[in-house]
Amino acid sequence: MRNTEFLIAFGKNLKKIRLEKGLTQEKVAFSIGVEISQISRIERGILNTSIGTAEAIAKAIDIPVKDLFDF
Repeated sequence: MRNTEFLIAFGKNLKKIRLEKGLTQEKVAFSIGVEISQISRIERGILNTSIGTAEAIAKAIDIPVKDLFDF
């Protein structure tokens, strides 16, 4: 899988999980101390986020971090 494809798949999976949890991008962003636009860019596969941010997002949406990579 190419990097771009991976980022898009990761973002789609994040968005799916976030919506299943009933959370807005705003709530997730506020929980981890980033701008809403950063969450949006991650979900659209535009931003290659850090492992630390992925871990913070997983904690904010109350899932194991590995679930973000299960796509």
